[in-house]
Amino acid sequence: MKIGFLSLGCPKNLVDSEVMMGLLAARGHQLTSSAAEAEALVVNTCGFIRPAQQESVDAILEMAQYKKTGRARKLIVAGCLVERWRQQIRDQIPEVDAVIGTNEIGQIVALCEAIPAEASPASPEPYLYHELTPRVRATPPHLAYVKIAEGCDHPCTFCVIPQYRGRFRSRPWQGVVAEAGRLFDEGVREITLIGQDTTCFGEDLGLKDGLASLLDRLAGIENAGWIRVLYAYPNKITSRLLDSLAAGPPLCKYIDMPLQHSSAAVLKRMKRGGSGDIFLRLLERIRDAIPGVSLRTSLIAGFPGETETDFQQLCHFVEAAQFDHLGVFAYSDEESSASYHLDGKIDARTIYNRRRRLLALQRRISRRRLREKIGGTLPVLVEGVSRETDLLWQGRLEGQALEIDGQVYINDIEGPPPAPGDFGLVRITESRDYDLVGTLLGAGRQARRGPPALRVLQ
Repeated sequence: MKIGFLSLGCPKNLVDSEVMMGLLAARGHQLTSSAAEAEALVVNTCGFIRPAQQESVDAILEMAQYKKTGRARKLIVAGCLVERWRQQIRDQIPEVDAVIGTNEIGQIVALCEAIPAEASPASPEPYLYHELTPRVRATPPHLAYVKIAEGCDHPCTFCVIPQYRGRFRSRPWQGVVAEAGRLFDEGVREITLIGQDTTCFGEDLGLKDGLASLLDRLAGIENAGWIRVLYAYPNKITSRLLDSLAAGPPLCKYIDMPLQHSSAAVLKRMKRGGSGDIFLRLLERIRDAIPGVSLRTSLIAGFPGETETDFQQLCHFVEAAQFDHLGVFAYSDEESSASYHLDGKIDARTIYNRRRRLLALQRRISRRRLREKIGGTLPVLVEGVSRETDLLWQGRLEGQALEIDGQVYINDIEGPPPAPGDFGLVRITESRDYDLVGTLLGAGRQARRGPPALRVLQ
């Protein structure tokens, strides 16, 4: 059977799609990028906030048309939207033949092959893939995501992820290390570790400082490229973890730590705790422990009860924190979230304006910080020819995560042309609001340690 996949949402969702594609490919099915040619279509949806939900619904309806105009005989909807509106999808979109939740993706083969439920019983445990699970990666060959945990135990009032993905559960560290080693052997040059809260890794297995221990083991892989970790919870940043990240290559000096706000009153209503002063001290501790670290955070504008004073405090915090990268979400009032029942709702226009003001403030900060890099020579991972024009190449620094941060545009190359996935050195010549421009050097010291399998420009 020819099967087409459409994956929406976050990298965690993408890994779920890769696992489902791997399970199907292992059964001999053919994956196709043409919806018109597919005999079965799978839409892996996102249901985190309202715009993502609408995008998912639109995608389902678009794919449903191929049951009329294409070869599709079956349409399966997977992912977070199923956890939110399982029965509504069944009732209101009759073209959908089956639905599969985030904890049931192991059933994808049975659904595509129409195997009776009694012949393929569902697992009593929520699904969590392991190092031997087949995967068909949808990322470029030199990049890969590795999910080290699933679910979440934090009680954040704005978040519905625990309802969708269940309680927090870690993969055994041995499996993560084995998977990473195999990926590096296959030519992957950057692995990004993901989970709803990676800093809780191993706690459910009785491990202390589980993420730090995992990073130490991953750093020992002989031919490792970059290893990046996303989504840290602020009160889980331990000295042990900072020491591991400070050790340097192959671990990226990069921390993505969503703080959501800085007002103690707003954070209390979010059930997160902390305050701007506490966070500023944490940021100082991180920067002292890891010289040259790049810091990213995410904030929510317009949370219920956020006063103008709270918002001004948040602006002052952003100015004081000087993050390298910052994202701002407009508060989304989800009916199944605890914050839906809070008073003090903020009108849409105010939320829009507050988000814009925060982004404008961060734009100025980013512009200043990137200007300081002009004239410097830094390690770069070459991605390939720019998506904007074939006159430029593009790459990323250690402090720039895939798709969420800026990048480096390479407008001059000293030496032979690179290949996607090459490590090299770039001399920064210009800066923009979020991106850099530079010359890829054909000579200089090795950008990353590694055996001949790690191709380095020289």
